[in-house]
Amino acid sequence: MTQKLRTRHVTMITLGGIIGASLFVGSANIVRSTGPAAIISYALGGLLVFLAMRMLGEMAAARPAVGSFMEYARVGLGNWAAYVVGWLYWYFWVGVIAYEAVVGGGILHGWFPALPAWAGSLALLAIFVCSNLISLRTFGETEFWLASIKVIAIVVFLVVGALFALGLWPDATFSVSNLWEHDGFVPNGVGVIFSSIALVLFSYFGTEIAVMAAAESENPAKGIRQAANTVIWRVMLFYVGAILVIVTVVPWNQLPEPSVVAPFTYLFSLFGVLGAEVIMGLVIFTAVISVLNSGTYSASRMFAALAEQGLAPAAVAKRTKHGVPALAVIASTIGGLVATLVNFVAPSSGIYDFIMNSTGLVALFVYVFIAVTQWRLRAAMSAEERSNLKLKVWLFPWLNIILIAGAIGIVAIMMLTESGRTQVWTSFVAAGALLLFWPIVRKRHALQKQKEAVPSSALADSRQ
Repeated sequence: MTQKLRTRHVTMITLGGIIGASLFVGSANIVRSTGPAAIISYALGGLLVFLAMRMLGEMAAARPAVGSFMEYARVGLGNWAAYVVGWLYWYFWVGVIAYEAVVGGGILHGWFPALPAWAGSLALLAIFVCSNLISLRTFGETEFWLASIKVIAIVVFLVVGALFALGLWPDATFSVSNLWEHDGFVPNGVGVIFSSIALVLFSYFGTEIAVMAAAESENPAKGIRQAANTVIWRVMLFYVGAILVIVTVVPWNQLPEPSVVAPFTYLFSLFGVLGAEVIMGLVIFTAVISVLNSGTYSASRMFAALAEQGLAPAAVAKRTKHGVPALAVIASTIGGLVATLVNFVAPSSGIYDFIMNSTGLVALFVYVFIAVTQWRLRAAMSAEERSNLKLKVWLFPWLNIILIAGAIGIVAIMMLTESGRTQVWTSFVAAGALLLFWPIVRKRHALQKQKEAVPSSALADSRQ
């Protein structure tokens, strides 16, 4: 019997889906380069994510689909768009699976020196492929508890941090003036605020998992509306709120490098929390394996959705009696395993670095596809269909234009730095390599549809 995710699973996935190690650790780099104005960088990045989620939510509420934006790209733009965005998204999450496995293995090695880092990475991959293979409900239950730990840690951090900054915590003094006392609110210029958005945006990527999970829940329409409507306050509370606490409690130019101590660990020690390093180490590890778990889910669901549309081997779409696309889960994990092993076996080959860098623009690609697809689908609707939308994007199509322009602007900003240029060109190389196979996939897809004797819609025919 196919199991569905329960409402509490979707709720916690929605709450904790965007909380990764990038918040607990990587946020320090943004603050150290931007100063207190990092608050603006996170807010602007969150706005772009909110626009994308609102557009995705409008389409998903009208037509729930596990493949979400890939399926909508197929309907709105054609099979070529579904092929490109679907495979890029799968490729991104395979890279994430490898990255989180490597980081998780490194953490385990730090705790248990006798355990090699590669062995820890393989153990984590094995655990979470099993978690995803057992049943959809097992994935949901695992993610529920992992996300709960992250959410609790953030909430405690925000409450205690606010009290500390206001001088209401034991041995604390009023420190809100840290926002402007150390060379001003924007100490390094306005330009760095916008250049930081590129890094911030990748921290947010993964929000759309909530919409994918909601499509497999007991009440898809409700879950999708919840995910789309709550993303803005989740971003503002968890990310912008956390950055606000950091820059008010500690002068931005005195925040230690994350390689020395993670910002959350450093602040919890200031708060006088006993065992702060151990506690935050466990929370960060939880964030890592949570992303590993949800990444395996996301990659496998997108792979299965591609197969269901004839854009990947048909066998991958087959599900077990518990509703799990087993081959898609295994294949996605193998992809992550290969990338992980490359990191340990041939670290100097550059292959692992290429995989990590070439996923850098996937978030922007996906957001642009969402904006264009929603624009096309809304434009094709009748007045009655528009009025019946359960979730609607405001100021159509101006918000679409803002999102597309924002994505283009971020790419332009990335071209100004060496690391950014590396991510841009490797991402386009990966996308270009994918496009080279499209003629073969298109021909195979057409033959498969002929065999199935399923007539294509006039819209799809016109866009081949």
